[in-house]
Amino acid sequence: MTKNKSGSKWQHKLHEILYEADTPMGKIFNMLLLIVILASIVLVMLESVASFDAEYHNFLNISEWIITILFSIEYIGRIIAVKKPLKYIFSFYGIIDLLSTIPKYLSIIFVGSHSLVALRALRLMRVFRILKLARYIGESTNFVIALKASRAKIAVFLSFVIILCIVLGTVMYLIESDQDSGFTSIPRSVYWAIVTLTTVGYGDIAPITPFGQFIASIIMIMGYGIIAIPTGIVSSEMTKSSSKKIQVNTQACPNCMAESHKDNADFCYNCGNHLN
Repeated sequence: MTKNKSGSKWQHKLHEILYEADTPMGKIFNMLLLIVILASIVLVMLESVASFDAEYHNFLNISEWIITILFSIEYIGRIIAVKKPLKYIFSFYGIIDLLSTIPKYLSIIFVGSHSLVALRALRLMRVFRILKLARYIGESTNFVIALKASRAKIAVFLSFVIILCIVLGTVMYLIESDQDSGFTSIPRSVYWAIVTLTTVGYGDIAPITPFGQFIASIIMIMGYGIIAIPTGIVSSEMTKSSSKKIQVNTQACPNCMAESHKDNADFCYNCGNHLN
């Protein structure tokens, strides 16, 4: 009994540090981890610069190994700190943590000149570490909630934009198909409509008839208004969620890994397990 209580207390403390950014130790750990993640991202970027990698290859390699070991310890700690390890291992952040850690270990197995191309691809997986940052940004929770609440409106809006691009692309094909302006098919014309409506404007296709240029001008003006609509939808939902003034913390349930619990909550809203 004494050993079980001692082990449970140790596990509880570990969970508090790794999963709860509201506690003093949790804040310190998260700040240190943020610094390590950012350092890792900078190292990956510098490694892609051939001249820098050639001069400081050993330093980059040693630094990457140190960071990989630190992430491995964190990953194992997160598995130990929860009652149901598989919940964390197969969760979104669990998969991201694994993908951001294993490439360096895989580089030991895939050695030799014939596998250098594969190694480059494996190294790119370390960019997944940047996704770990979302876990430590408090406002990201409100943003995700706003996106989920507005997904139906955004889906309707995107459907309308797709239909509009198909119609406009077909119209431009009818107008410009006899001209040597690049509108050789309806799909290519739809591509032009998408590029123009989003105000990207690659310039690889351009109307040359006066009527085609007139329609293109209307599409360009429409593009400015259309781009602002999704922003307005999400902003409206974020305003609604913030007006409710429901305060949540970073507490993660040690049983089911559910997050965003209300302040002062004693039990998990998802599984009913007692919170730390």
